[in-house]
Amino acid sequence: MKPGIGQQAAEEITVDALPARCRQLLAGGGCMRFAYVWLPGAGAPELRYVVNRSSCEPPEIWRCAPRDGKAPSLTPLAPLLSWYEREIADLSGIVFEGHPQPVPLLLLPGAQVDASLQQVAPRPQAPEAPRGDPLPYHLPSVAGPDFGDVQRLPFGPIRADVVESAQFVFLYTGEAILHYHPQLFFKHRGMERRFEGKPPALGVILAERVSGVGSLAHALAYCQAIEAAAGCAIPPRAAMARVILAELERLYNHLHFLGQLCHTTTLKVGEAEGKYLEERVKQINARLTGNRFLRNVLAPGGLRTDLQLNGLAPALAAIRAEFAGYARMLESSTPHLDRLITTGVLSEQVARDQGATGPVERASGSARDLRRDLPYAGYAGLPIDVAQRTAGDAHARQQVRIAEIEASFTLIGLAIEAMPAGETRTACRVDAGAEGLGWAESPRGALYYAVHADAEGRLARVKIKSPSFSNWRAFPFTVHDSNMMDYAINEASFGSTMAGCDR
Repeated sequence: MKPGIGQQAAEEITVDALPARCRQLLAGGGCMRFAYVWLPGAGAPELRYVVNRSSCEPPEIWRCAPRDGKAPSLTPLAPLLSWYEREIADLSGIVFEGHPQPVPLLLLPGAQVDASLQQVAPRPQAPEAPRGDPLPYHLPSVAGPDFGDVQRLPFGPIRADVVESAQFVFLYTGEAILHYHPQLFFKHRGMERRFEGKPPALGVILAERVSGVGSLAHALAYCQAIEAAAGCAIPPRAAMARVILAELERLYNHLHFLGQLCHTTTLKVGEAEGKYLEERVKQINARLTGNRFLRNVLAPGGLRTDLQLNGLAPALAAIRAEFAGYARMLESSTPHLDRLITTGVLSEQVARDQGATGPVERASGSARDLRRDLPYAGYAGLPIDVAQRTAGDAHARQQVRIAEIEASFTLIGLAIEAMPAGETRTACRVDAGAEGLGWAESPRGALYYAVHADAEGRLARVKIKSPSFSNWRAFPFTVHDSNMMDYAINEASFGSTMAGCDR
């Protein structure tokens, strides 16, 4: 299985036929993954839809030219596309007719799109109402005699400690949350635009900085998109080394998650031990690569430098032994479990409809994992044990991550044993007009990069499909009809980042 696919064979679909094709795909068990817009050369804006007929088949790409700056909304058929369509509308001005919530997503009230974010130029005139509505949020009406005690609480965007910026608006009565609205994107950095005009080899440095705690996964998905566009295959040693690096990133992220989840349930010993084990793994990362966040290791075509694996296996074995006792403590602490069980339930149907991914999705009954379903790097030759639970609550999300930590220890050990000799990098040249799609199963879920090259082989467009963008879309469905005391636990149990949205 190739680690990505070239997009030159994208199927062209007219705007009139688009809804019917979407219905046909969904009726056959397929799903939409994400959508974006780009401007090919001096042509008209073009919509791209990435779809799957099944979880084990490589994605397909549809392309569609809007008519007079308009296209039919597919959100009524595939709700997970809602945020993608709103993002496209904000940054390009394309109007999605029939969208059930046609209000800005990225832009705060009264804001105009900045040139550094604008994705299609010239930007068509935005529609009048309801875009540009002076109301700060698109919230349901709570007027009437039955809602006299409902209170409105805006929380953020500046929050305690070093938590990323976001504002959450709660409509609540007593402790019961009736409605919840997350306002993200306060620090949108225009990362996708920053790639444009850069040589493909330089783009990996930007990819590593989209989300710090996902540096390796972003670099991996980006490199595989470039490799797909170039049609190059990386050396076997580099492929297996990428497995080790990706699982080390999964280890420290999941250990941090467990510590942070303990923080929200006030299990202080659990918080301290989880973050202590996280620190131990980061120190291993630094010794192995020179960087605690595993940056400056990957490059299109393989690795920048080879890995020196001496001492890695015994160091991880020591942490694994300590983790076993830690996991038993987490799964036997009654006060901790009491706060997790039945908190933030996400049903399998809602998870699928809203596009949840990664441990969040797998805790709600799904068994999707790109490492197994669309293997890349050296995963095709390794046994992938996909952790899965069905309760869909905060406890299930903890259990999935505990199981994934154990599986990561095993995978790293197998990869070390199977590490072949040889080169770690091959030439990777992107031709004019080439396109590629790459993916990786990050610690937070499915991560995709779509890349387009210009006439000189430089980057003309890079689209990032972040797992946090997907999971934040699903998260509010677990907050409505919950209670204020459980909110922090529920948010921590998703483990999403703001940086994944504020690209």
